Amino acid sequence: MKSLSDRSQLLQDADELINGDRHQNYGDALDNFARIATLWSSYLGHDIKSHDVGVMMALLKISRISYDKTLKDSFVDALGYIALAGELAEDKIGE
Repeated sequence: MKSLSDRSQLLQDADELINGDRHQNYGDALDNFARIATLWSSYLGHDIKSHDVGVMMALLKISRISYDKTLKDSFVDALGYIALAGELAEDKIGE
């Protein structure tokens, strides 16, 4: 396993995670975020956007990182969530 400080490897791992075959288990990430946003909106009583889901999930990972800074998976997951949130936010620009 590469060092946690190898930024290129962290980014590559996040890329493989969000662009890999995970959709076979959970469906398309962007569709999944839309479903989660609908559920969270209903539960909270106010509108949550799909890109908010990515940001909130990244914050969950950041919370975990604050507890244990040695788990590479939390960093990789946070990067992946932010990348997906950025894609979703960009899709909404100009609407």
